[in-house]
Amino acid sequence: MDAMRVALLREVLADTEWPGAARRFAGALRTSVTPRGGGLLLVGTAEYEPWHLAAHLVDEAAWSGRPELAPTLVRHRVRPGDPSHLAVGPARLRAARRGETLLVVAPGRPGERLLTHLDSARRAGATLFTLDGGDREVRGLAHESLTVDPATDEIDLDTVQHLVSAAAGENGNPLPPRGRRAFRDRVARLVDHLTAPPPERW
Repeated sequence: MDAMRVALLREVLADTEWPGAARRFAGALRTSVTPRGGGLLLVGTAEYEPWHLAAHLVDEAAWSGRPELAPTLVRHRVRPGDPSHLAVGPARLRAARRGETLLVVAPGRPGERLLTHLDSARRAGATLFTLDGGDREVRGLAHESLTVDPATDEIDLDTVQHLVSAAAGENGNPLPPRGRRAFRDRVARLVDHLTAPPPERW
């Protein structure tokens, strides 16, 4: 999603909390992933891999001159012959240590193995960020979380990922939250029109 489309999305959502919430979350992520840090690990659940977010963060890292924002995508299933940037498996989570940042995208409840890996990473000193659907255990592990409840929110988690990735490369101060309105139908139509498949390298 390019800058013009993100601007249109933010305009549609201007009277909701989401542009400001995404900027605050992205700002905290940017602060955590410093050039002196251990890098950014991005992981989804066994059922959901955040391909688009990985690709967009790579682009934002290049455009903003912040290479530390380019994530390592950690996958639950790695197959022989996968290219190197798609061949990082769960063992990388077990090796996470202080100075590293984990960004977890979990629309639903993760499996117990992933929760165990995340708990171990946190105990080892890694910083955990979550984009989640409201699971209490996921939020309980997070240092910072941004939650999208599909039952009550007028936006979905995929759209929030676009807002967060676009804001990650920004240097400005977060916008204050504004009043919420029912934009579910408008956002759904916009996302259907704007969402594109990931770049070929992903």
